[in-house]
Amino acid sequence: MGKINYDALMIREGEKANGEKKLLMHACCAPCSSYCFEETSKFFDVTLYFYNPNMDTAEEYEKRREELKKLAGEFFPNGKKAATATEEYEPKEFYERVKGYENEPEGGARCEKCFELRLEKTAAYAKEHGFDYFTTTLTVSPHKNAEKINAIGEKIGQKYGVKYLYSDFKKRDGFKRSTALSEEFGLYRQNYCGCVFSKRTEEILKKS
Repeated sequence: MGKINYDALMIREGEKANGEKKLLMHACCAPCSSYCFEETSKFFDVTLYFYNPNMDTAEEYEKRREELKKLAGEFFPNGKKAATATEEYEPKEFYERVKGYENEPEGGARCEKCFELRLEKTAAYAKEHGFDYFTTTLTVSPHKNAEKINAIGEKIGQKYGVKYLYSDFKKRDGFKRSTALSEEFGLYRQNYCGCVFSKRTEEILKKS
């Protein structure tokens, strides 16, 4: 069996939705959300959902949440404007979920636990508020494995009874487009995913 084209699956599902379905998109940050919103808003009524208890400090959390609200205040080139829903900073949830995985390498089992936590919360919110689909911006990152993320999303969607929208937003130069939109809207862009572990890895790489 060949590799699954998650980008093609997203477009196919979007064309069926025809702008009549509601999508809740987990947003890791404003820069990543920019292209992901631009693309999915062609097909869905999209709300960006900010829930990221993995942030290393409350200050970083608030900075990223405010940047998402800033993004939502902008009109995109396709004439669309984003809606947002946000949660308060609850780092305890993250540290409890990744306990025992603190020394895992970046991109490994600890990250998968983090993806599970954030996607479960997104699915629960989508179920409670009547969304037809949920998904995440995480697959736009060239450093994240879309196959793993989509497998986690599919499993959680089945658990909560909400359809998971497959994606691989880095395809078709999605990451490059997110960078261009970030510059256009003047968004704060960071060089680590947000958690204390990824920040530690980034600092080690800088010194090497």
